[in-house]
Amino acid sequence: MPAGAWSHVACAAAGRVREVADELKDRSFIDRCVARYRAAGFGEPGEAEVRAWRRSWPPLLEALVRAELSDVQVYLEYGTPGGGRRLDALLVGTGPGGELVLVVVELKQWHECRVLDHEQVMRADGQVTVHPVFQVASYRSFFQHWRPRSAPHLDVRAVVLLHNATAAEAQALRRPDAPAVADIPVLSGEDLSAPAGTLAGLLRCGDVRAPSSDDVAAFEGIRWTPSTRLLDHVGSVLEGNVAFALVGDQQEAYVRIRAAAARHLRALSADAVRAPDSRGGRTGGAVVTVSGGPGSGKTALAARLLGHLMRAHPSSRPRFITPSGTLRAHLLDATRDHGAARELFPAASLMRSVARQAGTLVIDEAQRIKRGGARGLPRDLAAVVDHVPLTVIFLDERQIIRPDEGTTVEEIGAAVRAVGRTHHHLELTGSFRCGGSAAYTAWVDALLYGRPVPWTGSAGYDLGLSDDPFQLQEWVEQATAAGHTARTTAGFCWPWTRTRPRGATTLPLDIEIQVPAGPSTPARTWRAAWNAETALTDPHDGHVLAPRSQLWASHSGGHQQIGCIYTAQGLEYHHAGVIIGPDLVWDNGRWQARPDQSEDRQLRGLTPQQYLRYALNTYRVLLTRGTHATRIHATDAATHRMLKTLFRPAAAV
Repeated sequence: MPAGAWSHVACAAAGRVREVADELKDRSFIDRCVARYRAAGFGEPGEAEVRAWRRSWPPLLEALVRAELSDVQVYLEYGTPGGGRRLDALLVGTGPGGELVLVVVELKQWHECRVLDHEQVMRADGQVTVHPVFQVASYRSFFQHWRPRSAPHLDVRAVVLLHNATAAEAQALRRPDAPAVADIPVLSGEDLSAPAGTLAGLLRCGDVRAPSSDDVAAFEGIRWTPSTRLLDHVGSVLEGNVAFALVGDQQEAYVRIRAAAARHLRALSADAVRAPDSRGGRTGGAVVTVSGGPGSGKTALAARLLGHLMRAHPSSRPRFITPSGTLRAHLLDATRDHGAARELFPAASLMRSVARQAGTLVIDEAQRIKRGGARGLPRDLAAVVDHVPLTVIFLDERQIIRPDEGTTVEEIGAAVRAVGRTHHHLELTGSFRCGGSAAYTAWVDALLYGRPVPWTGSAGYDLGLSDDPFQLQEWVEQATAAGHTARTTAGFCWPWTRTRPRGATTLPLDIEIQVPAGPSTPARTWRAAWNAETALTDPHDGHVLAPRSQLWASHSGGHQQIGCIYTAQGLEYHHAGVIIGPDLVWDNGRWQARPDQSEDRQLRGLTPQQYLRYALNTYRVLLTRGTHATRIHATDAATHRMLKTLFRPAAAV
């Protein structure tokens, strides 16, 4: 490959070590890497990431040149298919027997950290993160579990390089007590001064030769697909997980979608699945839209469907995408015991890139996809319609919560028909979240979109009011003590301090609600913390004091923080406390929106009439997260009085 040439692999830079090392001396090289990073579908690299490139790439490439590995192929910021993760660096060469050797390199700028347990470390800034040895081991597992049978044999190795650390600091991270990663060295900056032969061995390249152009082409030509073992493991996790059990019309929809998948994927040969037509898209195929309200089982059905597609149609390379980072975090958490599963759940920012690779795609929470583009569809969704042979899209049009989001079944159907594809639509009408209580979901819809009606009670659901947030908090704590998952959410009406001092053991109490004096109580101020953007951990032992926001709804300790729409949408819990903030009030017999009371910068500039739609949809989501019970508190006195008229006195708790 001539100097300066770019591989077609998704990465920021690629070439022989000596070529890339020479390129790195050119001031425009990093700018070209940024452009290629964008073109690969990775999004926009942040300043910190680009700064890390400038600091970490030179010592790596200098070490490789010194180790006489100048002719080895190197990829910087190598993206796994589907964009599930990016590797800091990947080396490709050949071994003694002519086999391809891959060396995954994890680069860290750390100079000190503290090992907490077998899989976690605490950095100098107090942040708890995955032990880098286990991090690079999970990257190595990708190549081991996604290698198709037709691919050449691969010898996959890994190394961690702490180029700012001393030998003693790196030694603290070595894991001789963990056999699964005992062959992964942790190198320090001092190690990089070793003689050439010794250094090559430290970098796990002592027996690695330069690959031929055919070897590089063979590596780059591999179409990574999950192994049967991975498919069986993750498929069984998804299909056997109690959270993804199917009931009623979920099961009927599942059967119908399975039949559609068999029909359309059978009609497409393997070549047709891979080959785009003259417009850059693919001929034939179908899009299935599935709509349903809160608790209708869309996510459970979507997860079960992915498990089925992985087992029944593995050659179609199924993927699951959701614009909800919270939901994606929970899916990754559900399959966390198999690191190679991450590629099955690519980030929504990579949707257009994934659309050119996947044969089947499941999209959940599609109403959250950013708008903008041609044919009435968001650009990302338009790319899916053009390229993916079979797509199943789950959405709820009444869960559109921002003006820059949202699409409808009608828009999707029109776009699908315009490119000559088949559109099927299914609707889930059941309610499997709120104790199966259609009466409760109907009550919520009447409250927000129609004429509020009294709550007459339902044998399957426990609904009531809390007169103040102290009472609501006590209810949540009692439910938690009884062994239930209980969470409180609120409208985004208070500021959220995302940063905190180093070594902090508490979160900022950003939420303040004034509670007026009662017949037997003085005026009080209720204070609470929003969920933590990053996990709050004990600075001494790394114990999690508050889970990160994306896992707030399910991980221990979450009941002590307040969630918002962005951490609750798409999830559920047993008991739901809901605080209706001052952005939505009942006045003159109807709902009035007050966008000036919102702390969401994207919404504060809307007119009250524009904001009203999103406020109603937001509280509809928050009010329908509880599977068995909900308690409501409104901060506005007039709103609370109106709600109180809808309940019998005994229902106010």
